[in-house]
Amino acid sequence: MREKENRQFRILSALGIIFVVAGHLGYGLFDVGGLFPCYSFHVFIFLFVSGYFYREDAESDILGYIRRKCFTLLLPYFVWNLFYGILARILHGAGFSMGEELSFKTLFLSPFTDGHQFLYHFPAWFVPALFLVEVINVLMRRVLGMLHLKNEWLILSLCLAAGIATIRLAIGGHVWGLYKMPGRLLLMLPGLQMGRIYRQKLEIRDTLPDGIYFLIVMGAQVLICVSNAGLAFGVVWVTSFANGPVTPYLTVITGIAFWLRVARIISVHPFLSQKLAAIGRGTYSVMMHHAAVFMLVKGVFLPVQPQDVLLCGLRQRAVFSRYQLCIFCRRDRGGKVDLPAGGNRRAASGRPGASGRLAASEQKRRRIFYKKGTEGGTERIQKH
Repeated sequence: MREKENRQFRILSALGIIFVVAGHLGYGLFDVGGLFPCYSFHVFIFLFVSGYFYREDAESDILGYIRRKCFTLLLPYFVWNLFYGILARILHGAGFSMGEELSFKTLFLSPFTDGHQFLYHFPAWFVPALFLVEVINVLMRRVLGMLHLKNEWLILSLCLAAGIATIRLAIGGHVWGLYKMPGRLLLMLPGLQMGRIYRQKLEIRDTLPDGIYFLIVMGAQVLICVSNAGLAFGVVWVTSFANGPVTPYLTVITGIAFWLRVARIISVHPFLSQKLAAIGRGTYSVMMHHAAVFMLVKGVFLPVQPQDVLLCGLRQRAVFSRYQLCIFCRRDRGGKVDLPAGGNRRAASGRPGASGRLAASEQKRRRIFYKKGTEGGTERIQKH
């Protein structure tokens, strides 16, 4: 018999993927006036939800558990990874430079060590990482059970200790290259256990009235904000920890606590909860494809009518975590439209209503390089 859907957590998943998409568009619509920056907690929403639905019976059949996770997480990922690898190869022949070449490394190794091999589905780096975190979690719990040390608070303490140590090493510049993969996993591990702790220990006590609840959570967040610098940090590259090793987990707790209660409030409203629950059921697909959709929309519409973009006063940025791709328009000193394409060789000409590749002379005059970096901003080097 199929279990009844947990509408609150389905909505929480929907909110999480909305934050991810908004973050990749550079929009801060949901950061509550800057109080809860999405990049300070949104990745951990999915870990929290996964931990909440973890079942202890997985520890009695670890191979079966891993096999099920392979079918639900890895198999569709590798299918789409192959699809986007073929797409990148075809577009290379058409003059686009995004994405690496198809190889055994980019098909089967890079998804675990990097996740940005073809770029068109780069947000899905989270899928292989989640798989590894869940495998580490079940193995750890099995070992602690054999040692008669399987206590939820002890497991949370161990996970937080590993995560805090990882952040300290990252701040010191020691988490780089291939070290980023284990660093990413250790950083994420506490999020899974937080979901487990909430279900086993805290959910039954989560009964405060909404007003008092939000007063406590937002009051704590205000204190965190006034005593720290920017709260956003990069999970994917284990970077941008401006406030020491503990603050990132404090913002994860407050951010999830705030939106968890919002999800509960929304869940009792039939129309809105149904719409968000539908989004929550499709988080895997949205995570896999929304970056490619952004690029498709940009490639189809922005080069066609740049004057419409200027009339609307649009200045849109899409910040991608490895190769930062800027989508923006401006006028140069001569009044012509300058509308370079983000991360590939296509660009619109300066004439309204015209589109196409830059002329060879223009390409020689203006070379644009997109360099590696973090989710916090973009770097554009322009040589004349």
